[in-house]
Amino acid sequence: MAFLFLVPAFVAFGVFSYWPMIRGLLISFQETNLVDPATWVGLDNFTALVRDPLLYTAIANTLLFVGLGLLIGFPAPLILATVMSTVRKGAGVYRFLVYLPVVIPPVVAILLWKWFYDPGHGLFNELLGLIGAGPLPWLESPRTAMLSLVIQSTWAWMGSTVLIYLAAMVTIPAELYEAAQMDGASIARRLWHITLPQLRPTIGLLLLLQLVSTTQVFTEPYVFTDGGPENSTLTILLLIFRYAFRDGAYGQAAALAFLLAIFLGLMSAIYLRATRTWGSA
Repeated sequence: MAFLFLVPAFVAFGVFSYWPMIRGLLISFQETNLVDPATWVGLDNFTALVRDPLLYTAIANTLLFVGLGLLIGFPAPLILATVMSTVRKGAGVYRFLVYLPVVIPPVVAILLWKWFYDPGHGLFNELLGLIGAGPLPWLESPRTAMLSLVIQSTWAWMGSTVLIYLAAMVTIPAELYEAAQMDGASIARRLWHITLPQLRPTIGLLLLLQLVSTTQVFTEPYVFTDGGPENSTLTILLLIFRYAFRDGAYGQAAALAFLLAIFLGLMSAIYLRATRTWGSA
């Protein structure tokens, strides 16, 4: 009876998840326009990928986005959650405000920030002008474009992570903080020796999720800059999009997607293997 109730889920996953993955794997070895009969080309699509210099640009840009995301976007929610955990009055209001960006549709939020980054009369440059600084070419310069995307992405998705940290902090026994405070431990020492060790499993899981999600970044570079300027924000998923919907090279797009899936799977397996003792350490 249990397996009978699972049949609808198996059918849904098979039709909308597993079959598309199998179909995509087959397309990676074919030349097709998705209308006429496909032609089997073997490893030609993978060979064309390796010879495309844009692939290495996209990999470098994606790694840069992941690195900046870890540097800026990963500690920011933890710091904010730690500060918010000490607030007693109006805590619900602060949680609502920090989660509000998640509710805004991503494209709408990006278009709003695109106005913030406007080189002429954008909000950020106007504020910089009040202190005699700027204006800065936020999205127009290869030096600052990727950083601008990371800042917006951190703001947009930080709310969910903050709430997860706050929920985990509630489970930490208050006696640990009381004992540390009686021993004269400062806030920084209580954070380092109590909060962070107790949150280790949560931090490990969220770190893995961020690595996977930032590696697959697409919406921000597509809506903000379309990969520019000078391909400085061209990411792997944006390159897949270009292969498929601009060049009509569906085989190359599927091949790159297949390689990305293998990389993410291996990275996740290695990460979980290396951190499997975090929760009990």
